[in-house]
Amino acid sequence: MVSFLEFEKPIAELEARIVELRATASVGDINIDGEIATLEQRAAKLLADTYAKLTPWQKTQVARHPDRPHFKDYVAGLFDNFMPLAGDRAFADDQAILGGFATLGERKVMVIGHEKGDDTASRVRHNFGMAKPEGYRKAIRLMQLADRFGLPVVTLVDTSGAFPGVQAEERGQAEAIARSTEACLKLGVPMVAAVVGEGGSGGAVALAAANRVLMFEHAVYSVISPEGCASILWRTADKASDAATAMQVTAQHLKGLGVIDRIVAEPVGGAHREPVEAIANLGAAIEAELDSLDAMDADALRTDRADKFLAIGA
Repeated sequence: MVSFLEFEKPIAELEARIVELRATASVGDINIDGEIATLEQRAAKLLADTYAKLTPWQKTQVARHPDRPHFKDYVAGLFDNFMPLAGDRAFADDQAILGGFATLGERKVMVIGHEKGDDTASRVRHNFGMAKPEGYRKAIRLMQLADRFGLPVVTLVDTSGAFPGVQAEERGQAEAIARSTEACLKLGVPMVAAVVGEGGSGGAVALAAANRVLMFEHAVYSVISPEGCASILWRTADKASDAATAMQVTAQHLKGLGVIDRIVAEPVGGAHREPVEAIANLGAAIEAELDSLDAMDADALRTDRADKFLAIGA
């Protein structure tokens, strides 16, 4: 059952009508296949037209859709032989960031990413994908392990931001984020990051300072949430739509600005409608980018990474 967003109400009404007609057809002798087919065509066209002209705020809503694939779905759909690794060897194991050894196609990799959870219990357990310092220190440990064994690093970014609580600040949140970003930049192995939902603030950059940064077509990536920006500039979160437009949070804007390297297409209606297809699209893009980095040695990879980020805004 698809969960519809506010701007999808006309689509929801059409699809509900189709369901009603199918139920009627199944219990009666009236042939209404033609009417159902017509409505299906109208619904498909309305869906395609709606998603072809989404505003930045609507894309933000799609990026946050509760049914969008999460880290565990990408691991199940793309990677084989996943061996999870836990803990930062200093304080605790943060479930907001998961990672471990895995195989992508024929290539052994280290995969790391945010996990938001998909029901109430798992969302609480994973802290809605908002990592604490121990989460970023775990990511650092895994990246250093990958470097030691010569394994490419793949990161999947999906967070509204790092956890802003008092405990996180007490344990050095800013320092942990900075160290994680530094660890990305120092890697002597290829690194590919993909923003698969929300890319929020330093909590996202800490896993995305990569040689190649990919973004799903309807993902968003920004220094602050639209609501946070609106609260600062207009003193009200009601201006979130205006803030999303002003900040240019979409993949299309960021590709033009040179912040990301590739936009990965989503199925019509978003990744949550056809998750298998979306996951396959992402896997093909990641493998293509890793192939393009294979010939670089450690020094070339570090230089490539540094040049990429220093060029942003120049």
